[in-house]
Amino acid sequence: MTKKGLKVVTIGGGSSYTPELIEGFIKRYESLPIKELWLVDIDEGATKLHIVGNLAKRMIKKANIPMEIHLTLDRQAALKDADFVTTQFRVGQLKARAKDEEIPLRYGVIGQETNGPGGLFKALRTIPVILEIVNEMEELCPNAWLINFTNPAGMIVEAICRYSNWEKVIGVCNVPIGMERGVAEALKVEPERIRIDFAGLNHMVFGLTIYLDGEDITESAINKLAMNEREINMKNIKNLTFEPDFLKALKVLPCPYHRYYYKQKEMLESELQDYEEKGIRAMVVQKLEEELFELYQDENLHEKPKQLEERGGAYYSDVACNLIDSIYNDKGDIQTVNTLNKGSIASIPDDSVIEVSCVITKDGPKPLTIGDLPVPVRGLVQQIKSFERTTIDAAVTGEYHTALLAMTINPLVPSDTLAKQILDEMLAAHKENLPQFQ
Repeated sequence: MTKKGLKVVTIGGGSSYTPELIEGFIKRYESLPIKELWLVDIDEGATKLHIVGNLAKRMIKKANIPMEIHLTLDRQAALKDADFVTTQFRVGQLKARAKDEEIPLRYGVIGQETNGPGGLFKALRTIPVILEIVNEMEELCPNAWLINFTNPAGMIVEAICRYSNWEKVIGVCNVPIGMERGVAEALKVEPERIRIDFAGLNHMVFGLTIYLDGEDITESAINKLAMNEREINMKNIKNLTFEPDFLKALKVLPCPYHRYYYKQKEMLESELQDYEEKGIRAMVVQKLEEELFELYQDENLHEKPKQLEERGGAYYSDVACNLIDSIYNDKGDIQTVNTLNKGSIASIPDDSVIEVSCVITKDGPKPLTIGDLPVPVRGLVQQIKSFERTTIDAAVTGEYHTALLAMTINPLVPSDTLAKQILDEMLAAHKENLPQFQ
């Protein structure tokens, strides 16, 4: 990695999130001098790539920085000699997400894109593609860092660690930074004064210790969040409040996705009601995307529009760009990422991927030593890790019984019979994007 100017490649460059990334790189240009940014997509994404790419070029021009934006459908040409590769793609696009959400709901099971049956199928479609990308990187940019934002982020990183020789991979998610900012807002303090020690899995992470100006305020912060019903949430998750007494009893901060586990009945009822009245979340996102891309086409638009925050990916630029900046400049600051456990959490195997607070260096993340997770949350995290491991094996092997096992052991699926019915229907519905199961 030279200091002369970096080459960054974004796979899924036609994503509506890309302007966030561009904004983040512009903000950090002095410390992160990107010379070439390659936005890559597939044939079906060519139109969106063109629209987003032109907006990116206008943003760079307005910022008056010497960064070249390249748009291409040729992934291998883009990857050649890259320093960093970011991934933010969706196999099967929003149509596939709609099936992930709708089919389980018809069986009275939560339909969500990264949890339960939907998370299983997103992983089955995505893992073979990410392994292909890694194979190409081994040949074309063997020294690059792979920064993965594609969901389910933790499973994707673990699949790479288990089924390839690639080591320089880190998964990122905007949930931890969103939780820190939510706590800051609830306590009415500046976001930079709050830091949280996180540990768990992607979309299954807990805030174990909350610091204000370096001082441990965990108990008082959780009590305040419980009493004020000021809870941390995301645009894509129904904001149903946890019981205040439950939060006080838990003594750690759950993430927004924990609603699917600790409020499963209410979340399912809410999803079914929304499904009847206005359709699934994928339809809402589709409408948002259409509006965003209409905005992006405006020749007078030279910045990320405010509406992008409604999409559920707020702070993406801060998370991904901070990470790249810290690796490049060997900053040694603390960020929460998905990486190999290596003894950080005692109750999870060392060779499993966890989401945890890490010191970020030029050699990658160094996880903080957490020790055992608290007993009340340990079992749920271990159960989800069993589900993740089994899902990854199914994604790589295309073995039907392994996929059925993964579906059945997920805590959001209430029976093996239901698991088989949902699995069979979803395998048929996603057939074109699951060649390993044919």
